[in-house]
Amino acid sequence: MVALLRRSLAPLTDETWKEVDEAAARVLKSQLTARGIVDFDGPCGWDLAALNLGRLATSEEPGPHQVPWGRRLVLPLIETRVPFSLNQMELDSIARGADDADLDPLEEAAQRIAAFEESAIYNGLEPGGIEGIIPQSVHPPIQLPKNTRDFPEAVALAVQTMNQAGIDGPFVLVLGAEAWTGLMQSGAGGYPPQRVIGTLTYGAPRMSPAIQGGLLISAAKGNFELTVGQDFSIGYASHDRDQVELYLTESFVFRVLEPKASVRLQPE
Repeated sequence: MVALLRRSLAPLTDETWKEVDEAAARVLKSQLTARGIVDFDGPCGWDLAALNLGRLATSEEPGPHQVPWGRRLVLPLIETRVPFSLNQMELDSIARGADDADLDPLEEAAQRIAAFEESAIYNGLEPGGIEGIIPQSVHPPIQLPKNTRDFPEAVALAVQTMNQAGIDGPFVLVLGAEAWTGLMQSGAGGYPPQRVIGTLTYGAPRMSPAIQGGLLISAAKGNFELTVGQDFSIGYASHDRDQVELYLTESFVFRVLEPKASVRLQPE
């Protein structure tokens, strides 16, 4: 990992690398919701290039000497890379003891790469062979009311839908930014609807800008699987006297194992 990221070639001290890594981790932790819901396999390292699907695509025609044959099916991992540049003087200031260095480009890159993973898991990434949770859900979408006080009724209906399909909880509610903000602001003069939702789901509703409306997901084992090769890492690209060019990278693939384990809450 160290050789591929070329971190030893960067003009950063160990203290500076530590601060940069921790700053990226803080942003990523605040932005990633799906990882806490789906099954997580990894990190498996750079060497993992594809996921074995355990299936065989047999040829309709026999091969030479009339020998039947088939092709083992795999799902390749995708690799992301988001470049960003940091000011050399700001990085040197960290080594001098500054605790207010300008790391905005790093934080913006972390937000972008997190948003990519979130979107791939929830919405899919067809060119990368990833079928997302929302496209693969087999249940008809449930209308998410405009009035947030009516959200609990929609969530209860989604829970009932999965129970009738034989899907167990715990159930987790993920809302888009607009729906989540509206729900958090509601409840004045009465019992807050988010507390009612809390009795139906596991924990408080989570917010992800990657989706519109909402999504109820069963967090039970065996429904969804995120396989990570190289987990989020920062590598070195180049530098001059003023700027150091780094990048955030990750390799992963996602599978929907049980299409019945989610219900879309579609906004009006």
